[in-house]
Amino acid sequence: MESTARPSRALKTSLVDPKSCKDHNEALKHTARNAEGDIGPCQPWPPSLPRLSKSSKSVSVDEAVSTRRLRNSEESLSDPVETSSSTDSLKEDRAAAAPGGFPLREDGPARPHQDSYARPTSTASTGCPVFRDRSGSASEPENRPCSQQSDPTDHRARPGKVRLAPVQPAGTLPALGKSFASASLKAANRIDGDCVDYGALAGEKLGERLHRNLSDSRLLENMGSDSASVNSMRSTYSVLSPIRPQDVRNRSFLEGSVLGSGALLGAEELDRHFPDRRAGIYVATWNMQGEKGLPANLDDLLLPPDSEFAQDFYIIGVQEGCPDKEWETRLQETLGPYYVMLYAASHGVLYLTVFVRRDLIWFCSEVEHATVTTRIISQIKTKGAVGLALTFFGTSFLFITSHFTSGDAKVYERVLDYNKIVEALALPKGLPDTNPYRSTASDVTTRFDQVFWFGDFNFRLCKDRVDVEAIMKRTADGRMGPLLEHDQLSKEMKEGSIFKGFQEAPIHFLPTYKFDIGCDIYDTTSKQRTPSYTDRIVFRSRQADDIKVVKYASCSSIKTSDHRPVVGVFQVKLRPGRDNIPLGAGQFDRVLYLEGIRRRITRELKRREAMKNQRSSSVCTVS
Repeated sequence: MESTARPSRALKTSLVDPKSCKDHNEALKHTARNAEGDIGPCQPWPPSLPRLSKSSKSVSVDEAVSTRRLRNSEESLSDPVETSSSTDSLKEDRAAAAPGGFPLREDGPARPHQDSYARPTSTASTGCPVFRDRSGSASEPENRPCSQQSDPTDHRARPGKVRLAPVQPAGTLPALGKSFASASLKAANRIDGDCVDYGALAGEKLGERLHRNLSDSRLLENMGSDSASVNSMRSTYSVLSPIRPQDVRNRSFLEGSVLGSGALLGAEELDRHFPDRRAGIYVATWNMQGEKGLPANLDDLLLPPDSEFAQDFYIIGVQEGCPDKEWETRLQETLGPYYVMLYAASHGVLYLTVFVRRDLIWFCSEVEHATVTTRIISQIKTKGAVGLALTFFGTSFLFITSHFTSGDAKVYERVLDYNKIVEALALPKGLPDTNPYRSTASDVTTRFDQVFWFGDFNFRLCKDRVDVEAIMKRTADGRMGPLLEHDQLSKEMKEGSIFKGFQEAPIHFLPTYKFDIGCDIYDTTSKQRTPSYTDRIVFRSRQADDIKVVKYASCSSIKTSDHRPVVGVFQVKLRPGRDNIPLGAGQFDRVLYLEGIRRRITRELKRREAMKNQRSSSVCTVS
């Protein structure tokens, strides 16, 4: 027993009294040599190399130890009850061990195993675990002797429940404000600066969540740029609001109505883009008289100088027009990059085109169109109508351009054309009727909230040309009442035989038919046709006063046809919509858009080159 007790005393001495590294290692070797003899049941078993199974040969012991240490650290950090320091934890763990430094086992002599403070050595080293000094601290390794300082590569002696000290910032953290912006997020959602014409964000509080669309670039300037504001769902300035699973289960698209708060076409989004809930509609109709040639510039037709603002929608109806692609390209070139062509439809030589502001295309539904022919015998479809239907937010629109039968005395035939169109125009097809209780199957114009009908109606003035010219001389101040007393269309509308429920703005312009091409002189041919108001724009709405007339005039500067174009500007009431409306998903004619922009750039470069040459060729003289 003396031989066995001696190594134990030597080991205990090395733990209590620190010595040099050399003496301590020799004492450990001596203990390992004496361990081969008989040893008492209460004596610690000498450490042995860890056993590696066949299935875990590829995994190193260091990786297993690191995984165990990470798990113990996570358990220590996640335990809210234990708040003692790392030194107290080591004392509690060592108090539960046997006097020899190793824990006891009931089934026989205790072997060193991977407990909270004694770990096996790696396969490259052999030796006894090195214990820390009981009076030392985990945060002060430099105050311990050499024998008790742990090697950075040695994972044998580590506390099982490590308490990490709180991380203190090196300096004062900067105050967070609303002026930061996420660079990556802002670049991904940036739009042109010339399109930010919405109302400024006012009255926003720090505690309020921003429910806004990503298309507004100024919203991104008011968002935080730290990772919490971009990634955290609970951040005040997150881009999207968090959605609870219960809301996803219970939400129905029928809730996206006037009272709905999260509908894409709902009241909140409508008020954001249209605070007064009115949209600008620009309508133009023109009989081109076949392929007589397009004017060099269409700015006076679509962008007149007397207009203060451009409109949200541009609807252009053409009768006896030129090929559609060339005409549409010229329209895109004129309107420029602010607008995209939402849809275009044709029927023979009738063309109907709709342009919309680029940032409003997401609130437009799918577009549907239908055609009606009123002259069946004709090989070329010159008489008839083209109808186009769409829904914008919760308001349904119907645009119709038509060409009625010509002839001074053929009023009855023109009324028949109207009746055939309203009965045969098959719209809507898939779009929901916003008010089916006020719709009738025999009249297509009753199935939509707002209807605009324009074109060459061919109604004439029932008066001799001499008398008409005499009246025109007396009404040079714009009062066309004496002329309209002889207008066939005004008479038929008052009697209710045509355009039932429609209205027309007051006319303050001269008759638009028929001129000699290239001048302001009415027909000088042998037929001597009477000047008339053949080109008209009429409208109707389900609710009274939903359509407000801003302008109704003719474009006298375009003289390439025997007709003068007629334009109308309207402010139309909008209503919130539901999410059951099939959206157009932002589709538009991209090829046409790029071609129009290319032509616009080429025209601008030619203009600048011409101005440069004009300045360089000027001659200066000195008198």
